[in-house]
Amino acid sequence: MKSGQIWINGQPSTPQLMRKCVAHVRQHDQLLPNLTVRETLSFIAQIRLPRSFSQAQRDKRVEDVIAELRLRQCANTRVGNTYVRGVSGGERRRVSIGVQLLWNPGILILDEPTSGLDSFTAHNLVRTLSRLAKGNRLVLISLHQPRSDIFRLFDLVLLMTSGTPLYLGAAQHMVQYFTEIGYPCPRYSNPADFYVDLTSIDRRSKEQEMATMEKARSLAALFLEKVRGFDDFLWKAETKEADMVPYAVSRTLPQDTDCRTAARMPGVMQQFTTLIRRQISNDFRDLPTLLIHGAEACLMSLIIGFLYYGHDAKPLSFTDTSALLFMIGALIPFNVILDVVSKCHSERSMLYYELEDGLYTAGPYFFAKVLGELPEHCAYVIIYGMPIYWLTNLRPVPELFLLHFLLVWLVVFCCRAMALAASALLPTFHMSSFFCNALYNSFYLTAGFMINLGNMWAVPAWISNLSFLHWCFAGLMQIQFNGYPYTVQIGNLTLSVPGDKMVTTMDLNSHPLYAIYLIVIGISCGFLFLYYLSLKFIKQKSIQDW
Repeated sequence: MKSGQIWINGQPSTPQLMRKCVAHVRQHDQLLPNLTVRETLSFIAQIRLPRSFSQAQRDKRVEDVIAELRLRQCANTRVGNTYVRGVSGGERRRVSIGVQLLWNPGILILDEPTSGLDSFTAHNLVRTLSRLAKGNRLVLISLHQPRSDIFRLFDLVLLMTSGTPLYLGAAQHMVQYFTEIGYPCPRYSNPADFYVDLTSIDRRSKEQEMATMEKARSLAALFLEKVRGFDDFLWKAETKEADMVPYAVSRTLPQDTDCRTAARMPGVMQQFTTLIRRQISNDFRDLPTLLIHGAEACLMSLIIGFLYYGHDAKPLSFTDTSALLFMIGALIPFNVILDVVSKCHSERSMLYYELEDGLYTAGPYFFAKVLGELPEHCAYVIIYGMPIYWLTNLRPVPELFLLHFLLVWLVVFCCRAMALAASALLPTFHMSSFFCNALYNSFYLTAGFMINLGNMWAVPAWISNLSFLHWCFAGLMQIQFNGYPYTVQIGNLTLSVPGDKMVTTMDLNSHPLYAIYLIVIGISCGFLFLYYLSLKFIKQKSIQDW
């Protein structure tokens, strides 16, 4: 077939019409593991059902889908995944179907829905789909060698090999068709197994491959000849009325699926509020990860703190203090990079599919992602920043502590924004982590601690202007030393040197403190803008889809 048109309900197919009429259940489940079955469906109902639906109608639609897919016994159980214990594989697959079934599509396409399921679970799943197909809904399934009782549930069968159709018609007539052309199915054999084996290409040897390809071509040519006179290309056998079996219609879900009705979908604010609630609910249910992050921040703080602890009588030297301030601003953001990149790529497939399905746009997801992680970010910086300040006996002035804490908060957030941008910009976890590590190390080396800023040549000096670690180090040094006389003892001679001059000798006094805060905020906004552009214009495919 070289030309033609695709029409849906009497209208030419467009991407907008496809999104209104067609739902696609992918082969791999893409669900948030820490939400329950009911919560997963409820969040999708908030952003997928039209604005005209009241909250009571949305809740009822969720309960109808749960009842239709036989999920009531696990409605309050976490969905789970490979690492998080939750519902069974068959139940998780039915949740993925329920996500698409919520908005009652006219066409439901499933890509190998029984893959990875045992035979009993696969049979029950296809029985559910068969029941859904009787409710004024078209269900298309791709399967590899279904068992006999699953094959009996089909209405129509398309048998293909190497992309070429060998049979298209009623499932109950497939044995009759192949019997008429000289390939009867042996008694007590599964027709699906027998005819898939008959039409498969055997590539164990060159001779067998040529023979089976020639047989497949002849079967394809014969089928095309038999259906040439039919407009729908369906092979039809003469059947008696007694052979027609009445179908049981699914009565739980509404039957009126009309793709031509243009309903107003939820706006960006409702999408944002739903996404941020979903983000926070999923993140804060992951208690082991939260505890690990908290223990990591606390351990880093205590290690650095106890290293410099016990200097009340004799203050730290200028060199030791500057090294401490550099470590405070440079060590902990590196751990944030790995966590954010890993988390973003684990959610990348789900994000790609939901954007493709039109559940929401890039804008609401961007704000929900950034703002939804702020509670965890704040807790992380508090656990890290507060103990280390007092254990190391930095200047015990509340105003200076707040300025110090705010700058550490900003630099960790800037690092988080950089990791978000890299995760959306690059297609794989390894590429994103490599890019972040290379960029972070460049910023680390040009921050002004390893080498004086005034001694750098042109390229490192230019990189240092973009280094948030440089601005963090400069700000922390100004907070601790500017306006504070520093005592230096050389032998029996004691000298008092203004702290401003000591910071100036390291070229860290070139900008006032308020400008440093604005620069770090500006770098953060730059990374966030890059993150938004990546979400907007780069398809967030997973590594398997590239």
